[in-house]
Amino acid sequence: MKWCRFANDGGEYFGIIEDDKVIQVEGDIFGSYSKTGHVHNLEQIKLLPPIIPPTFYAAGINYPEHVTWAAQMKGEDPVLPDKADIGYRAVNALTGHEDPIIVPQDATEQVQYEGELVVIIGKECRNVSESEALDYVFGYTIGNDVSERTWQRGDRTMWRAKNTDTFKPMGPWIVTDLEPDDFHVIIRLNDQVVGEYDVKTAIFGVRHYISEMSKYLTLVPGDMIWMGTDGATENMKDKDVVEVEINNIGVLRNRVQWSK
Repeated sequence: MKWCRFANDGGEYFGIIEDDKVIQVEGDIFGSYSKTGHVHNLEQIKLLPPIIPPTFYAAGINYPEHVTWAAQMKGEDPVLPDKADIGYRAVNALTGHEDPIIVPQDATEQVQYEGELVVIIGKECRNVSESEALDYVFGYTIGNDVSERTWQRGDRTMWRAKNTDTFKPMGPWIVTDLEPDDFHVIIRLNDQVVGEYDVKTAIFGVRHYISEMSKYLTLVPGDMIWMGTDGATENMKDKDVVEVEINNIGVLRNRVQWSK
């Protein structure tokens, strides 16, 4: 099933996408909901970030090539993590498919994309095994973890490097009942492929992260985990268009807009 969150006629709604139509629903998408009689053309609605999470989690340093690249940028030897590392992001940074990535005027030229798989939790989750972990997943979407690298190196908490408004494009929708190890991520900058990787090459996979996190945290419906990126990343300039594609989900597209 393909779920979206959208704006129409001054309201915000959840919907189920079938072909080029969106069936508006009411109720709790993680529990009891019903389809309404309102059906919209997909091309005529404004897609929003498909969920606003109770808690926004992000996996860190989770792909070998990205770890190596990041270490080289610092002039250090790469060291792969020996345990899953989780951080937090701010919901104010979320923006939707086709929305602009607005870069503050005082940012340096080192504003870069990070195309990632996003996991949406569907049921309350505590102390689950890796074999059970996917039973607690609602579905998957796409994220672009935009990062200002100079700020990232200089700010202890990465509060603006990662969490500036619009620095977390997400969407265009959530797709359920998929196997995360089958995903292949392609990143394009102005229609040029600048990165691609298989999700299964992660140092720690979706099952491991959910299981490990649930030892200490209660994950609840709507929580989301951004799973990290692989490879080197490049600077984005004003008017650049960045796309993140994941097979069986779709394409997340956003234009960069530098503040003047």
